[in-house]
Amino acid sequence: MGQKKQAKALTKGQVDAVLGYLAKTRWPTRNRVIFLLSVKAGLRAKEIASMTWRMVTDARGNIGQAIYLEDKASKGRSGRVIPMNEELRTALAEYAETIWMPDSLFLIESERSRGMSPQAIVNLFWRWYRHVGFDGCSSHSGRRTFITNTARKISTVGGSLRDVQVLAGHTNLRTTQRYIEANAEAQQRVVQQI
Repeated sequence: MGQKKQAKALTKGQVDAVLGYLAKTRWPTRNRVIFLLSVKAGLRAKEIASMTWRMVTDARGNIGQAIYLEDKASKGRSGRVIPMNEELRTALAEYAETIWMPDSLFLIESERSRGMSPQAIVNLFWRWYRHVGFDGCSSHSGRRTFITNTARKISTVGGSLRDVQVLAGHTNLRTTQRYIEANAEAQQRVVQQI
């Protein structure tokens, strides 16, 4: 049975390479936030484009401890609460200090607009991956990376694949399982222990 074409998950080295490239772009702080929302929070392009400041700030307007993704910003009714990765939190705080339209509703803006379309986000990822030479990567690569890495580590903190499913916003565990990339090295190690 053949495999469906999926966006490739990124290694730690590849994540670092993209972050290095983004640091040299015209809007490095914004671009870093976009990328980290994908790879550290598992958000889809539509979700990134639909994010508002309210979804990432606390009652005092400071960057919060979680992303409160509303249903209207997600696919279907997959709104959810995602605990915020510290690297993402720091990037959001830096971005909040540099935005050119401080009264903006939307988290991600372009130079000419108070928001970006999901397609514009998809196009950004496409250009970034093309520039660093990553074939087979797309706007979904960060999401797949997040889900794969979360699945590999969840049992070490007392969680299960059900927790990964909730973080991903999937209604069906089978959907979550399709995102998780197999680890050939781990398979080799476990077989040697049998």
